[in-house]
Amino acid sequence: MFDLYKLGWHSFQQLSLTILREILGQSVESYLDSADGGRDGAFTGTWKISKMEDLSGVFVFQCKHTNRPSYNLNLSDVADEISKARRLAQQKKCDCYILITNAGVSGNVAEDITMQLEKVGVKKVRIFGSSWISSQIQKNKQLRMLVPRVYGLGDLSEILDERAYEQAKVLLRSLREELAKVVLTDPYRRAVEAINEYGFVLLIGEPAAGKTTIASLLSIGALDQWGAFTMKLNRPAEVVKHWNPMDPHQFFWIDDAFGVTQYELTLSYDWNRSALDIKAMLKEGVKIVMTSRDYIYNRARKDLKHSAFPLFRESQVVIDVHDLTLEEKQQILYNHLKLGKQPNEFRKEIKPFLEEISALSQFVPEVARRLSDPAFTKNLILRSYYLKRFVEHPEEFLVEVIEGLDDDSRAALALIYMRNDNLESPLKLSAAENMAVERLGSNLGGCTTALESMRDSLVYLVQTENSLFWKFKHPTIGDAYSSILKKSPELLEIYILGTSVEDLTASVTCGNMRIQKAVVVPKGYYSLVLEKLEGLRSSSRYKTDFLSSWDAKRLLYIFLAVRCSKEFLELYLAKHPELFDKIAKPGLSLEYSDEVRLLIKLFDLKVLPEKYRSQFVQTVTAYAEQGEDFYVFENQQIKKIFTAKEFQKLRRKVREKFIPRLGDWRLDKEINYSSGESPSEYMEPYIDDLRMLKKAFPQIKFSMKVDREIANMEQWVNEKEEDDHNTILPRNKFEPVKRNKTYKESRSIFDDIDM
Repeated sequence: MFDLYKLGWHSFQQLSLTILREILGQSVESYLDSADGGRDGAFTGTWKISKMEDLSGVFVFQCKHTNRPSYNLNLSDVADEISKARRLAQQKKCDCYILITNAGVSGNVAEDITMQLEKVGVKKVRIFGSSWISSQIQKNKQLRMLVPRVYGLGDLSEILDERAYEQAKVLLRSLREELAKVVLTDPYRRAVEAINEYGFVLLIGEPAAGKTTIASLLSIGALDQWGAFTMKLNRPAEVVKHWNPMDPHQFFWIDDAFGVTQYELTLSYDWNRSALDIKAMLKEGVKIVMTSRDYIYNRARKDLKHSAFPLFRESQVVIDVHDLTLEEKQQILYNHLKLGKQPNEFRKEIKPFLEEISALSQFVPEVARRLSDPAFTKNLILRSYYLKRFVEHPEEFLVEVIEGLDDDSRAALALIYMRNDNLESPLKLSAAENMAVERLGSNLGGCTTALESMRDSLVYLVQTENSLFWKFKHPTIGDAYSSILKKSPELLEIYILGTSVEDLTASVTCGNMRIQKAVVVPKGYYSLVLEKLEGLRSSSRYKTDFLSSWDAKRLLYIFLAVRCSKEFLELYLAKHPELFDKIAKPGLSLEYSDEVRLLIKLFDLKVLPEKYRSQFVQTVTAYAEQGEDFYVFENQQIKKIFTAKEFQKLRRKVREKFIPRLGDWRLDKEINYSSGESPSEYMEPYIDDLRMLKKAFPQIKFSMKVDREIANMEQWVNEKEEDDHNTILPRNKFEPVKRNKTYKESRSIFDDIDM
């Protein structure tokens, strides 16, 4: 329901007339406020109300507004309107009377009003109250666009979605300069084909290969061709939160889906948890584009549950955007230089080397962008050797650029890095960040000025949700800053002290854990990290206390399990021995349990006391025996925590206590089904459990029993879905993007680059 009483009468009248125009599909004539003659609008023709009923003739539309919440319409409220309707009917100007009100309308009152209007000569009467209006607003996206005020009057999820949509358009406008330089490459064409066929595409490529550009092109295309607004989000939970089942044409863009410069394990787990929701969204017509660096996705593949979301492994949708032809590279380089910031003198001097540069195997679109910006080429010698190094060793040159900046600019970049590429504007620094900035020779005012001076070269300002954020112009700038940190112990100390504990756990390792692009903290700084971890009691990613503390615990456990050496873990456990109690009895869903991952790590390092190992074994055994979680049979790392005798006991308990009541277990799952869910998606995880069980007990008598229950489940799904009309909706599709024919020309594409 929308709070329509908050609208003034004039706004409500405009809303009502807009609704009618959208429904009628024709123009409704609106009358002036001072002389409407008892009618706010009129229409002559035929209105098909439903398959069984048409209204025709001269229509009169009358709006009745109230500013009282939860008010219900009474017959006395329309006494004047009935008097005016008599006059209009006598003048043959009112065959059908449509009353629209933001008040509630009961059946009895609607019947009384209808009877009175028919007595004065009106042939047909229809009355629409607040519930009907709200339903029209909910299901008509075009209507919400035509009357944007209603965004602030409805359900929070609706408000957030529409606000995010509007902010996405602001974001896309900020890409206008870059989009002017876009070349339609073969990876883009394949991405279009994937979106058309699956509604989903995952863009994989090296850093700076152009993934974001392709994603932005798809988003602009969706906005332009279908009016499908793009929402650029960061995490799976945000995608599910902003999904509106009433609007099948949403377009979600998730950049760096599994981590920006380093792999974040929690994101893979979140995608696994959200898999069923994502599949349902795609089925309803939603489209999703995701990007990831190739080395990050290679790590994520090991943790993604492909059975839950098979599109991750479909070759048709995993696209290597680094696969560019020579002609495409040349056009990219030309466009960036021609439309870039370099003076004509620079373009004239570099012109003889451009064909050589574009032919290099290491050439990626980001190289072209840097060559087009004087901020990156200030000290570049325009000769073949140095240009080749610029292309083949981009991080070295970027490090030199950053190290050559003034103190204020370096400090400003440090702040963005410390905030994990999300520095809120206007700047509000913590005490630790102020100290870090001062040690770098700057202050708040200097950093603010430097950010503006580096805008659209090294950094850019983006609007997301309800805030503005400074970000690196490209993630490779963060990579370069990471390299600088690793070389300077003093900078590393500043970074540890000044970075929030949440961001620190996502960017450093205590000891060399072989995580690409991570900042390795040496032993001498372990005490600083331990002190920072004491502050990890809540997470800023969630507003409720429960979710905030839950997320903080996840971040801590993943950090300890993935990013810490044995020496650091021993120091932490000596300080927090209570951790053993917390992880020895994990909750259900062992596959996604952070406690399980940490316990496995401690077991492998031989720092898990026998008491807690035994508690863990008992917990996991009970879950399997009761039919609540069989992941122990699937995961070799959990299995190795059991002794041979304990595992035999586990198998015996499952064989003797659970398998005999397998039919009851299946019936229990069927009984607990909710009609709001897809039968196949509801039953899929339980069928997976049985297949896991069959694999663990391959003996014929057990295998046949499991097969029988799987067949029963599949039959149940088929029966439930027979009357299910919730099939895949016809998808909006891009027009095919065909490759232009290319011809060998004697004239270079760069011939007029300096003109």
